[in-house]
Amino acid sequence: MVFIDSYESPLGRLTAASDGIALTGLWFNGQKYFASTLTGEYETRSLPVFEKTREWLDLYFLGKAPDFMPPLLVSGTKFREEVWELLLQIPYGQTTTYGELAKRLAVRRNVARMSAQAVGSAVGHNPVSILIPCHRVIGSDGSLTGYAGGIEKKAALLALERDEAARQPAQ
Repeated sequence: MVFIDSYESPLGRLTAASDGIALTGLWFNGQKYFASTLTGEYETRSLPVFEKTREWLDLYFLGKAPDFMPPLLVSGTKFREEVWELLLQIPYGQTTTYGELAKRLAVRRNVARMSAQAVGSAVGHNPVSILIPCHRVIGSDGSLTGYAGGIEKKAALLALERDEAARQPAQ
């Protein structure tokens, strides 16, 4: 059985999905690929994983970098899962490019090169918005290319993180 819950963010309502233990999806309502992991029946229910997700999002939208992660269970092709794992390594308040992710994946797979466009497709199909930070991936020229939730949301998420990073003392 799949369970859902909703969260009212400053950028709009989010819908979360879970298998009862881990978070399997988190989308801005109406975004591209909305509810992509919701196949079959589901029901609204309060679960510990949704409470942890709510705590994480509350901190995040207050401009703080959460120091914990709710349990995640994302499934896709091996390629997509590898890309999503790389997304989790992008530090709060920082960005990377699709090309840089492709280079890192090529090194990891011990191949000469990987397609930045293929990486971009995998990034775009990320089923757990914000927590798996696909919004931190930008074009090679610094442009805010593609975001399933909309470019204006991507810009707002990056601005939130930038503002918090600017408030942190230098180390």
